[in-house]
Amino acid sequence: MPTAALDTIDSLADDLSSYLGKDQINNVRRAYYYAEQAHEGQYRHSGDAYVTHPLAVASILSEMHMDHQSLMAAMLHDVIEDTGVTKTAIKSQFGNTVADLVDGVSKLNKITFSSHAEAQAENFQKMAMAMAKDLRVILVKIADRLHNMRTLEVLTPDKRRRIGRETLDIYAPIANRLGMNNVRVEFEELCFAALYPMRARRITAAVKRIRGNRKEIVLQIQTSLEACLEREGLPGRTIGREKHLYSIYEKMRSQHKSFSEIMDVYAFRIIVDRVDACYRVLGAVHSLYKPVPGLSLIHI
Repeated sequence: MPTAALDTIDSLADDLSSYLGKDQINNVRRAYYYAEQAHEGQYRHSGDAYVTHPLAVASILSEMHMDHQSLMAAMLHDVIEDTGVTKTAIKSQFGNTVADLVDGVSKLNKITFSSHAEAQAENFQKMAMAMAKDLRVILVKIADRLHNMRTLEVLTPDKRRRIGRETLDIYAPIANRLGMNNVRVEFEELCFAALYPMRARRITAAVKRIRGNRKEIVLQIQTSLEACLEREGLPGRTIGREKHLYSIYEKMRSQHKSFSEIMDVYAFRIIVDRVDACYRVLGAVHSLYKPVPGLSLIHI
């Protein structure tokens, strides 16, 4: 889920110093001030100055340790579409690569669909990848959409539902294809709340009622699994988590079950380096916990 927002370009620059050089950070600063001037007098629905949005998008990309050109493009990603600035002007100020990235994001923003089927992720991906010569265009756009989803509450319910549906159909699958699992999960959680706010609240309340101290439960089971593997001489890495709300809802919907019938609200993944070890680990886990029909204790 989202971390605390960065308030200033100075805060972002401090974080960037952990992996970017001084000259690169100065270029990011320069792009920020250029965007600030270009968006002067423009405000978001929240009432915040518009430049807070590109700053937040760049901050999201900084958490991924993206390069300085991506961060510069994030700062400038709306200036072509929302201000009088042209691609040529960006090119003269920041070079060909940054101008191409900004132009690529602007073109993605203009894609429209004539039907719901056409808007499905597979078709969008083909179009987006064909248009984006540089994958960083897609990453900037994903970060842009992620910040918009995080600040969706200021919009009307109809707009929240429309944007939530589009994000669930298009951006969450793209994030998944790119291996951005944390982003996919956050997209799904935010979309679930936007599309079905009452269902999201009810499932949240139900999970809270049964979870107890979730960290202690997950840690206890994970410790048991690790001890079991050690006794059996099976090397592997165990990861435990509580299943997110949207995945619980999808299981309820697809299997036509009530929440009380959904038993697996926690999930554990054991990663090993050989296929045959998967089956040995599965056997060891089944000796520790009784298998429940229809549930998977390990994904191979």
